[in-house]
Amino acid sequence: MRKIKIVKNYLKHAEGSCMFSMGETKVLCVASVEEKVPPFVEHKGGTHGWITAEYAMLPRSCSERSSRGKLSNGGRAQEISRLIGRSLRAAVDLNKLGKRTITIDCDVIRADGGTRTASINGGFIALALALQKLKRQKIIKEIPLRDYIGAVSVGIYDNGKKILDLSAKEDNNADVDMNIIMTTSGKFIELQGTAEGEPFSKETLDKLLNMAYAGIKQVIDAQKKALNGILK
Repeated sequence: MRKIKIVKNYLKHAEGSCMFSMGETKVLCVASVEEKVPPFVEHKGGTHGWITAEYAMLPRSCSERSSRGKLSNGGRAQEISRLIGRSLRAAVDLNKLGKRTITIDCDVIRADGGTRTASINGGFIALALALQKLKRQKIIKEIPLRDYIGAVSVGIYDNGKKILDLSAKEDNNADVDMNIIMTTSGKFIELQGTAEGEPFSKETLDKLLNMAYAGIKQVIDAQKKALNGILK
């Protein structure tokens, strides 16, 4: 597992923010609160809120410059945005949020593999800080977090070596590449796994999942330390 570093309240004006680093990967995660919900939520007639996310990479977050529009509007960015939103919604009781939307912006400052997992991990911290501020302002009665969530990549690289938290070099040359999102209690939110070369067995899958569980425990321990017991 690469070193995790968390800097809370990185932006002055946001309801919640942090700079989240896993190794050389660095993502700025920012939570913004709006007192409204999307039309598709409004039309259902409920009183629950919504959590969504937007993911983008800065043009020089990688070794060569890429177009800003391509990085923020392409299919990969949209897919990762939806993944982050789904993951964070699983951590929150939306009925207790009220009719408001929290948007999590995840901007990759420096990319060295695992940008989507780092975005989820940092996005959770930004979200929790925003919810804490809403409670402190007496806008909500309680912090509606169900559980901590963490994400990590695992894979097979270099002739069968099982790797936790892949760097870009390992990711780009992996025979198997997986992203796992879980709760503190060990329940899965999402699994994304692909055999880039030879298919892999259930036995290999079980070993990779066990590695991911151990890695996610380290992520959540770091989140708990940063959030100082926001969720008992």
